[in-house]
Amino acid sequence: MLIVKVLHLWMVVSWFAGLFYLPRIFVNLAMIDPASVAERERLLLMAGKLYRFVTPIGILAVAFGFWLWFGFGFAGGWLHLKTALVLLLLLYHAYCGRLLRDFRNGRNVHSHVWYRWFNEMPVLALLAVIYLAVVKPF
Repeated sequence: MLIVKVLHLWMVVSWFAGLFYLPRIFVNLAMIDPASVAERERLLLMAGKLYRFVTPIGILAVAFGFWLWFGFGFAGGWLHLKTALVLLLLLYHAYCGRLLRDFRNGRNVHSHVWYRWFNEMPVLALLAVIYLAVVKPF
């Protein structure tokens, strides 16, 4: 069981690194002068590679989490709330993919300030998930 926990935590940390950094790239993309094509293309390349890299990592994080839940019988209301937060994070991840597609197609409608706030959502979700997993309040 401990090796599964290690793998789960490793994947979660890696996935969150991407969830924290990808919107920061979006901040920079939203601030670029339209005439700066090379900078825009470089940031789009970075964002695309990052998204493709962390997507399977997020899937593995969820898979190892389910393995812990169903394979070792973890239980409690805290786990259901944690799972709901993880589902929201998966939606956040998918929405990041949509935002990246919008940037690629020249259809970004958000300001860099919006992306700065958007970037804080996974930080708050991570805090809640850690609290639930450690404290197990219910």
